[in-house]
Amino acid sequence: MKSVTLKEYIAANIRLELLLKELGNETPEDDPPMIELVEVSDIIEHYEETHFPIGLPTLKEMIELRMFEMGLKRKDLATLLNTSASRVSEYLNGRREITLNVAKALHHKLNIDSDIILQ
Repeated sequence: MKSVTLKEYIAANIRLELLLKELGNETPEDDPPMIELVEVSDIIEHYEETHFPIGLPTLKEMIELRMFEMGLKRKDLATLLNTSASRVSEYLNGRREITLNVAKALHHKLNIDSDIILQ
């Protein structure tokens, strides 16, 4: 896809809003306004990926998110990872690299994607 300008991006957002008001879940995929909706969405997506890229979260961010979601404190996480609370603190503060066993536990027990662990 060619580069999208800010003007095209703004126009696509305005058109998207209008199309969303006229289309419903029952609109067939081959309906011209639905086809236009997909095209406009692609323009918006391309512009945003180029100008506002979102990278992977850091391992620390993912661990803290999972701790929040699971209602875990650092000592709970340490028990889950079979390590000490001070070691967890070192991992989260970047003072120590995680071990292979901890990486595996993060992946299996906290469901953290391996790409995030390995970055």
